[in-house]
Amino acid sequence: MIQWTKQLNTAFGVSFLWLICLIYFTQGFRSFVWTAISYQLKDNLHLTPSASQFVFSVAFFPWSIKPLYGILSDCIPIKGSKRISYLVIATVLSLVPWFILGLSSTLRNSTWHLMVFLTVQNLGSAMADVVVDAMVAEAVRHDKASFAGDLQSLSWSSMAVGGICGSLFGGFALSSLPIDAIFLLFSILPCIQLLSCCFVKENSVNIEDLVEDSTAKDMQTNGSSNSRALDEDSPLTKKSNSSTRKRKKGKKNTKIKAVNTRKSKVLHKGDSLATKSFHSLKQAIYDLCRAFRQPMILRPMSWFFLAHITIPNLSTVLFYYETEVLKLEASFLGTARVVGWLGLMLGTFTYNRHLKHMTLRRILMYAHVALAFLNLLQIAVVSRKNIDFGVSDRVMVLFGSALVDAINQFKFMPFLILSGRLCPPGIEGTLFALFMSINNLGTTIGSFVGAGLASILNIDSGSFDNLLLGIVIHALCNFIPIAFLFLIPKEATGSSG
Repeated sequence: MIQWTKQLNTAFGVSFLWLICLIYFTQGFRSFVWTAISYQLKDNLHLTPSASQFVFSVAFFPWSIKPLYGILSDCIPIKGSKRISYLVIATVLSLVPWFILGLSSTLRNSTWHLMVFLTVQNLGSAMADVVVDAMVAEAVRHDKASFAGDLQSLSWSSMAVGGICGSLFGGFALSSLPIDAIFLLFSILPCIQLLSCCFVKENSVNIEDLVEDSTAKDMQTNGSSNSRALDEDSPLTKKSNSSTRKRKKGKKNTKIKAVNTRKSKVLHKGDSLATKSFHSLKQAIYDLCRAFRQPMILRPMSWFFLAHITIPNLSTVLFYYETEVLKLEASFLGTARVVGWLGLMLGTFTYNRHLKHMTLRRILMYAHVALAFLNLLQIAVVSRKNIDFGVSDRVMVLFGSALVDAINQFKFMPFLILSGRLCPPGIEGTLFALFMSINNLGTTIGSFVGAGLASILNIDSGSFDNLLLGIVIHALCNFIPIAFLFLIPKEATGSSG
């Protein structure tokens, strides 16, 4: 372990590794303060479950437009900096809302002001997430590629440790500290992150270099990515393509190359920085849209999007039920989230050990069937059947949290694998950010659907008579995505190879 750490320090530098670990740890530790937000909405603002779910859905929307941050940082450097400058902006956006909310009770106790500040905070967090992913991707290129797995492992480990610590300490902090103190306490991490940015050096770039890079990437993408993406030997595509279609695509690629070459020559003659910046942005967006329109990319991403929006998210409603009816303390719910993190790790281990050679269609089908049947645990708790069998509510919540997070990881791992396979060369980072944004947007819409369902069923604080019906509807909706599994490539397996 010590030798491994020394090798990473030698390859990347202590300040770089510290910043990467700190940012990922902070992303995981966000559960510390968001637990307090849940109680702020319920106990201090007295919002209904559907209203609280609406606030969360709006506040987390910035995570659904992550490619925008990636394109901006890729195409428009600030004073020669593509990463650190944007990371500083993102950190400030993450820091200021918590600081203001911690000091101002008026803003903290206003629903609309709170929602605006939480949205700004998530804007900063999402931007920092995109920038740090880009920094990691750039750091392991070329001669440092052998450390790619090590750096990714270090990043995810930092986030997991942050998630466990945030969930554990967040629940206990609510039992002994006021909410304003929790906000101010959490703001220490962004402060340290902001200070750490000053010690990481970045190579200076200019807009002219970026325009040349975008043109070169476009030439490469036209010449190679489409042919690779549609290679007849790929397990994600059909094994036969007509020669006529290939000739048409070849002619089309040649025309696009010629157009891009002419554009490049015109831009080199221009003196306007705004024109060059606009071209760089336009080219990046064009490459992104062109790649995403390919059926082999569009179809599986459509399935993952549908898998979220067709299942109403009732997590906020269940939080109200667990705190008001089951009388579960904040410290216990924090422990339940820690168990959820452990379940996520167990799901990852089980997937890599036993499921990675299975087809993705079968994995996803089994995952959704399992999630549907896991709703029986919630049905037992709401109907109080668990008490009849002598099983406590705490055991049911802990057991259910671990299993649900483990099964959800069976869904997320195929998403990561397909995303990695489908990204054509030259725009991997931005396209992967788009894939994650689709996943996040689906989650957000699923939360809106859950809020709407709770409102239709009149599920309110102190009124959970129809919660059982809501859970049954949620369970049945888990079978809807199975009907669209034909969108997932038939031959694709759970292995990243």
